[in-house]
Amino acid sequence: MTDRRPNPFQGLEELFEQMSRQFENAARSWDREEEGGLERPETGDGGSNAMDLLDRGDEFVVTIDVPGYETDDLEVRLAGETLRVSGEHRETRDEREEAYVRRERHVQSFDRRVRIPEPVDVDDVDATVDNGVLTVTLPKADPTADSHTIDIE
Repeated sequence: MTDRRPNPFQGLEELFEQMSRQFENAARSWDREEEGGLERPETGDGGSNAMDLLDRGDEFVVTIDVPGYETDDLEVRLAGETLRVSGEHRETRDEREEAYVRRERHVQSFDRRVRIPEPVDVDDVDATVDNGVLTVTLPKADPTADSHTIDIE
């Protein structure tokens, strides 16, 4: 008769496999970002927030799905040529008010970045949320605004 004891390292092996998958996903997102594409990392809840970048000629429009997020839950930041959109939504649900019989908390978060291919006029950037979709409008910078004539000697 063979002794069938459970593997005491089973939980650790599963944890290392999960960490390995997460590192591989992160490495793929970094590669895409370096190539100038959209970065698509995992979100805090295991899903993803779809992001689109549209070039309308005189402006760029970035749309990102943010269902369940309020305006105060979102942060939009433009640093150099990178637009970063992040959000965190906390929800608490009580089964019974007084002495907790059951209380659940849910935190959902995401962090997305996209490289904007041309300079934009940072003073005219606009962001709105409508029906769970965040729209960021980035007017292109006037190429002659920062230019000056160089005298030839």
